[in-house]
Amino acid sequence: MIAALNSLFQTFFSDINKNKLYFSYIFSRKFSFFNVLDYPKSVNPPCQVALATASLSPTLKIPRKPCPSPSSLSFSYISKPHNPKDRTQFRLYSMASSDSKESAANNPGLHTTPDEATKGYFMQQTMFRIKDPKVSLDFYSRVLGMSLLKRVDVTELKFTLFFLGYEDVSSAPSDPVDKTVWTFGRPATVELTHNWGTESDPEFKGYHNGNSEPRGFGHIGITVDDTVKACERFERLGVEFVKKPDDGKLKGFAFIKDPDGYWIEIFDLKTIGGVLKDFA
Repeated sequence: MIAALNSLFQTFFSDINKNKLYFSYIFSRKFSFFNVLDYPKSVNPPCQVALATASLSPTLKIPRKPCPSPSSLSFSYISKPHNPKDRTQFRLYSMASSDSKESAANNPGLHTTPDEATKGYFMQQTMFRIKDPKVSLDFYSRVLGMSLLKRVDVTELKFTLFFLGYEDVSSAPSDPVDKTVWTFGRPATVELTHNWGTESDPEFKGYHNGNSEPRGFGHIGITVDDTVKACERFERLGVEFVKKPDDGKLKGFAFIKDPDGYWIEIFDLKTIGGVLKDFA
């Protein structure tokens, strides 16, 4: 197996220029994914990948200095296979330059022709459980500028749903049932769920936001007119930041927290293309 792996990766590196293959790595530990490796142009691309792999991977072992020629690269398999739960591990992918990154050829499992039965589907809501509706409604309406589209009180089960979004509520029907249908026809809404009593319960410790261990849900994203100006306003309003626009090596976007600790990405259309151009 070791010999087979050596042969596979030797072929990958020897062919990387000939076939114009692209390579990428996926790894993260908190915001370590902002630290992008840069190498001088004098270091050839296969050598760059070898050095990057040696720097980041507990799975592959590559001689570091001096970097060998592609044909003499030697790899050995170490201790354990790739663990998708280990965010420090390194994975190599190759993709043909003739296909876009979003093509089915480069994304195993992707279906590019949706089933006809899904033709009317669209993304409608994301739900957050909240501790105190008074605090959360203030944040989403005053700080983020959303409108309350619909409130649903489920008395028997003792919880309330608040649907918010960037919609003109003056166009909503006045009839309660029709308004429910109208609300569920709006794209990209936030549903805040309040289980009665959490706001005054001294034993209630809050909800998991998905960004501490064990990680799961990550964040929602809000498009603004100007990221810097929006963040200056957030700062004046006392909003808690995870990342400000000038933090890290990937600059130009930010992460803030809502009152329950859920992360919200902030970006604008003027700069986001430039922020991600090296990865596009």
